[in-house]
Amino acid sequence: MVNPEELERANACGLQRLAAGPVAVSARYDKRVHRVVIGLSSGIELGFLPHDAQGLETAKPTDLDLIEISPSGLGLHFPKLDADLYLPALLEGFLGSRHWTAAQLGKKGGSVKSAAKAQAARANGRRGGRPRTARAT
Repeated sequence: MVNPEELERANACGLQRLAAGPVAVSARYDKRVHRVVIGLSSGIELGFLPHDAQGLETAKPTDLDLIEISPSGLGLHFPKLDADLYLPALLEGFLGSRHWTAAQLGKKGGSVKSAAKAQAARANGRRGGRPRTARAT
């Protein structure tokens, strides 16, 4: 159960967050450019490809036709996907949590093809390839 002090701290933190930056006033999926477009209270519109955002990676256009904005304007909910985006994290972490963003960057880095990487793989193959994992007995 939440005690009154924790509730008061959480409310103060929420008010601080609201004062710190813009909030969402509109959200829609633009099928023409294949982007989720968020209108901010500052007058700026933010558009991004759904597959670049955590929770929307596999979304189809029909999954994105309904977007709900939280009463605070800090959250977006995609009911058909049961996915939520937190606007401050979206803006700070570039469309996902830091952990998720780091994982996506790691995937891209691991799949990079370069002359040096190809040469190292060939040299490793000449030595018999990756060593077998020793099994504990």
